[in-house]
Amino acid sequence: MKGNILIVDDDTAHLSMLQTVLKSLGHTIDSAVDGEDAISGVKQTPYDLVLMDVRMANIGGMEALEKIKTFNPAIPIIIMTAYSSVDKAVEAMKLGAYDYLTKPLNFDDLKITIDRAMSHLQLTRENADLKKKLSSDTGFSRIIGSSSAMKHVMETAKIAAPTDATILISGESGTGKELFAKAIHDHSTRNKNQLISVNCAALNETLLESELFGHEKGAFTGADKKRDGLFLHADKGTIFLDEIGEIPLSMQVKLLRAIQEREIQRVGSDRPIRIDVRIIVATNKHLEQEMKDGRFREDLFYRLNVINIRIPSLKERTDDIPMLAQHFLTRYSQKNRKPFKGFTPVAMDAMIKHPWPGNVRELENTVERAVILSMGQYISEKDLPGTVMENYRPNHDPANSLPELGGRSLDDIETMALTETLKQTGGNKTEAAKLLHITRTTLNNKIKKYHLDLDHILSPRPD
Repeated sequence: MKGNILIVDDDTAHLSMLQTVLKSLGHTIDSAVDGEDAISGVKQTPYDLVLMDVRMANIGGMEALEKIKTFNPAIPIIIMTAYSSVDKAVEAMKLGAYDYLTKPLNFDDLKITIDRAMSHLQLTRENADLKKKLSSDTGFSRIIGSSSAMKHVMETAKIAAPTDATILISGESGTGKELFAKAIHDHSTRNKNQLISVNCAALNETLLESELFGHEKGAFTGADKKRDGLFLHADKGTIFLDEIGEIPLSMQVKLLRAIQEREIQRVGSDRPIRIDVRIIVATNKHLEQEMKDGRFREDLFYRLNVINIRIPSLKERTDDIPMLAQHFLTRYSQKNRKPFKGFTPVAMDAMIKHPWPGNVRELENTVERAVILSMGQYISEKDLPGTVMENYRPNHDPANSLPELGGRSLDDIETMALTETLKQTGGNKTEAAKLLHITRTTLNNKIKKYHLDLDHILSPRPD
């Protein structure tokens, strides 16, 4: 993703170098030489990202970061700091910086960090498609997801939908199995007739048989009149049997007969009734294992498993989390009459990294809670529950990075900085000195101090 980036640095040589590098990557670049100009620029121009030095005249990077975040907490700000100022990086992360990079900059790390920081901005560009989805309340338009895992599932479902094939939908709780069943019905030739949904786990055996097949008057205590079952209500339409793995074996036999013969019998009757019903079932169990354990009939399984659609868990399609989160934010913002502009980068990053054991349902509940509790225009990490944030670590969390320096002396760190900078500048000492904010004389003295061999630094390492 190419974006409009503001670079803030009072070192004109370093600023010019960054402009050249980022322009070569296809970004549009503006520049500022101190924090005051940066604050003014961000207020006037909708930048996608800010790359800002810590030490500057007038207003420094830390103060500018804090002020920019007060009026636009969603903009990603990457801080540049020297090796000797890692404590500043820690402070910057606490103030809301997206990430930090240590000088001298590694251009590969710079590119990766910018690409990652701007990836959440895809949300804005996807909003148009999302609004189209929200404007339609039928079929597959209700299913949010563009990940490769979801595309594969959607393709299978769309191919199967116009047929009368029996469909088995599997997946963890909260993945959206009922949503898929509704979408398949909406895209079927039966969509002018009813879709009847039944939660098999909510009914005991006696009630389930009566609910599905109906009963005659006097068939059991309390049956004071004849009643049609849900299979008859779904005639010419679709019946969706959720949690099919929960029905007892004795009921499985009767269901198998209904599927094979396309007829049912009311409880208390011996007269079969013909039915024309499309059957969709769903389960969060592994029915193959249930068969091995003797809890599910093999013949029923193969009758149901004509088309198998497995809905991936949310942790298998993390690419869909930003789109889903924005979808729920739009829904609950409208419902609660609280306008929100989006999520802060840290909040979105935390949601992407959370494993979501409750899947889409858990994500929806999390966003609804955040909308209700948040007092700002953006959902921040402070609005997310502890379960989401307790194990969260940003990609360059100083707590994770500092151990890499553990045991290293200041001389070691300085040697690393000199070596990497000389590599970046191709041995140009004048440019290296500028990048390190020291004089050429000081650079030469340090090269002598640490016995650095310029030819060795610049020569490629043997494979």
